[in-house]
Amino acid sequence: MAAAKGPKSQVPSPASRFQSLDLLATLVAVVATDGHLLFVNAALEDALGLSRRGVAGTQLADFFTQPNVLLNALSGARGNEFAALRYDAWIKCHHREPMPVHVVVAQTEVPNEVVVELLPLEQQTRQDREERLIDQAQANKELIRNLAHEIKNPLGGIRGAAQLLQMELESRELIEYTQVIIHEADRLQTLVDRLLAPHRRPHVVGDVNIHEVCERVRSLILVEFPKGLKVVRDYDASLPEFRGDREQLIQAVLNIAHNAAQALAARLQEGDAEIIFKTRVARQVTFGKQRYRLALELHVIDNGPGVPDSIKDRIFYPLVSGREGGSGLGLTLAQTFVQQHHGLIECDSVPGRTDFKILIPLP
Repeated sequence: MAAAKGPKSQVPSPASRFQSLDLLATLVAVVATDGHLLFVNAALEDALGLSRRGVAGTQLADFFTQPNVLLNALSGARGNEFAALRYDAWIKCHHREPMPVHVVVAQTEVPNEVVVELLPLEQQTRQDREERLIDQAQANKELIRNLAHEIKNPLGGIRGAAQLLQMELESRELIEYTQVIIHEADRLQTLVDRLLAPHRRPHVVGDVNIHEVCERVRSLILVEFPKGLKVVRDYDASLPEFRGDREQLIQAVLNIAHNAAQALAARLQEGDAEIIFKTRVARQVTFGKQRYRLALELHVIDNGPGVPDSIKDRIFYPLVSGREGGSGLGLTLAQTFVQQHHGLIECDSVPGRTDFKILIPLP
């Protein structure tokens, strides 16, 4: 009697083998050393504008403006001439201009199989900028907290000593001096309290409708600037609610919008000052070193003179202000509140248009 045959070993399909690559924000292709595609991840699908089914089995080199460079790299991988190779190139995207990328060709443990990673140069620059912003915000937070505590302790002593001295004085002129000391100590105490506010107040989480946040800020701004200012709504009604601290987000958006209104002083007098609240759903976005399927994108746009070049790279630093008499805390606190929602604020400014963009992940 013939022996029973055992079950055939199941060979996983490329889609299941490489499924984890869909979690990466970078563009990744797995190719055979002859150049035909075995798999592209979701990020590369988005960049090419084509589905993985549509590109499976085609030559990856066909998507490059200079295909021979990639073919030579694959030939080197086939001959074990290197473990990894890097170079810059341009890839052709469906219905889009070619995209500059940094290419990394690396061998895998599987014979005749190569991983090709494509890092968009613009994306790489943006990620570097975002990392700097995140690191800067963290450093700002520590600096502010430490500085505020260092100021607060001697400040109480100065104010108390001035009050005791005032009680002993009979000269009205000298009493005026102690009152100046007390008044300035109180002003500094208010500043310290503002510096410490984000770290003292608990994070109160609830359901947040971003358009209710915008409407609240809009009403506050129009009360303070009733003449010469137009606040335009450009809302995406499909945006879902999300979990967050409504009051913190109101304060963050208000700080940005208030700065914009103050920068519009000249246009307010002319009667053509404008602030736009624009909301959109961003899809498959990467910020803070993570990739998100959906994110809220809120723009606060004004038609003012723009952020001065001298402070463009430092606008989120504490105590940096482009306005005479400004505290330089509004944007720092706004960035802190947004980052507590795992988000980020970016600024794009030219004369006549300044766009502060808030990005917050959505469920």
